Amino acid sequence: MSKKVLILGGEGNGGVIANAILDANKRGNNEWVVVGYLNDGVPVGTIIDSFPVVGTIKNDLEKYVKEGYYFIIAILRLDGVEERIKLIEELPIPNEQLATFVHPTAYIAPNVELGPGCVIMPMVAISSNTKLGKGCIAMVCSTIGHDNVIGDFCHIAAQACVGAFLNIGKGVHIGLNSTIREHITIADYATLGMGAVLTKNIGFKEIWAGMPAKFLRMAE
Repeated sequence: MSKKVLILGGEGNGGVIANAILDANKRGNNEWVVVGYLNDGVPVGTIIDSFPVVGTIKNDLEKYVKEGYYFIIAILRLDGVEERIKLIEELPIPNEQLATFVHPTAYIAPNVELGPGCVIMPMVAISSNTKLGKGCIAMVCSTIGHDNVIGDFCHIAAQACVGAFLNIGKGVHIGLNSTIREHITIADYATLGMGAVLTKNIGFKEIWAGMPAKFLRMAE
């Protein structure tokens, strides 16, 4: 029997993830079925990418937790990510009710470790001995190499190429089509811009961009 999942979010990552789960259902993978979204910013009943907003996080989350629903968190942001993650960590969602979704077209090596609430989208490849923390999202066609340690609530955008032996902190955003060489450390809440080529370490809350990537500014 399929497990009912609610997505915290909506337009953007939320809708993309909802439709990836729907596609998995059409391919015969029926572990999860999307009921809709919890969203504090749009009216209940709004349809986003074919799925309804069924309630708010503020008023309805605890009810759905008690009713045994599962949840995917898709409300991360770039600037202000540290504060947003603190709010997420205060939500009353037990780890066992965070849905870990792996699209059937993804390749995940048998010894990869996925934390609770990870989302692995279509055509993603994750190589051996890599560990992803809680609530990470790997978007379409991203590639993650071997022997990496990736912290909680990281977002790896579409077609990013993440090398090997990396230590990636909490709340890191890796941009569209970016490339990271091996043996790099990226500190908590840092951002790598789209199309960047990273050959050096990134510090706490630093934003880097370019080819090769260079320091741009500090995140808020």
